[in-house]
Amino acid sequence: MKSAFRLLAAAAIALVATAVHAADFKPAVVYDMGGKFDKSFNEGVYNGVKRFTEETGIEVMEFEVTNEAQRQRAMERLVQRGATALLGVGFGQADAISAVAEAHPEVQFGIIDVFWLDQPNLRQYSFKEHEGSYLVGVAAAMKSETGTVGFVGGMDVPLIRKFACGYVQGVKSVNADIEVLQNMTGTTPSAWNDPVKGGELAQSQIDRGADVVYHAAGGTGIGGIQTTADAGKLAIGVDANQNYLAPGNVLTSMVKRVDVAAYQHFKDAHKGMFSAGIMQLGLAEGGVDWAVDEHNRDLVAGDIEAAVAAAKEAIISGGISVHNYEDDSSCPM
Repeated sequence: MKSAFRLLAAAAIALVATAVHAADFKPAVVYDMGGKFDKSFNEGVYNGVKRFTEETGIEVMEFEVTNEAQRQRAMERLVQRGATALLGVGFGQADAISAVAEAHPEVQFGIIDVFWLDQPNLRQYSFKEHEGSYLVGVAAAMKSETGTVGFVGGMDVPLIRKFACGYVQGVKSVNADIEVLQNMTGTTPSAWNDPVKGGELAQSQIDRGADVVYHAAGGTGIGGIQTTADAGKLAIGVDANQNYLAPGNVLTSMVKRVDVAAYQHFKDAHKGMFSAGIMQLGLAEGGVDWAVDEHNRDLVAGDIEAAVAAAKEAIISGGISVHNYEDDSSCPM
């Protein structure tokens, strides 16, 4: 498989020279709030785990977190059960995995959506969500008939602000006069799993004129998609390809390839190719993109598809630089 990684922390590399025998290799994953079948972020990870199991025949031990206190205990228990490679899902697991990795240097750890930890046995996967969000912003602006579009975020944290900021930049690149309505669901992890609230926020934006609503809210966003479709407006999905959830009413999805990260973590550990450090995936690395398939092709064919393709090429080549909110918490408007 073609590598999609850029190693940014060379000083933190620890290569394992020999492949691990299947009988001794015990992978494990700790999903975050919302569960592995959230049709979004966690489920994307699950798809990567499933791919690894299908290719190797090796079952992956799993734990689905339902409250914050479970994270570290779950990791410790999985290590006690013999886990040799463990993947944590989401930035909320950063403190837990850092502590457990320090206590168990023999285990190969990985975490998705974290880039600030410093453990020699920890691989951190970070994505350029702002680049993918820019693309769907272009599509939203070109499709909008009202001159108003929306964004519904999950937990109000810099990562989700990064999605929103990239989206705004894409929208404004098409038409600086388009209004972008923004709402965050909450400030606690429960914000990822509240589809009722997601629907309410989407409806409030529709009531204020939005005819395209992008969500970056995990399971909460499913409610937003359904409400937007019921209102006869257009939704934009996130993380997984969610075009199928409401065919004809999902303009596109900003695909974040957490499945690639999950698959690669276990594959590399199994083959003795594990390395610690920060690995960042954007458009150039195939880590983010927009989704076009049989469910939405009629909605984006022609000018929209051409414009998004041009924006994607320009971002990859450096012709367009998308501001990263996590680097600077201002957002060009």
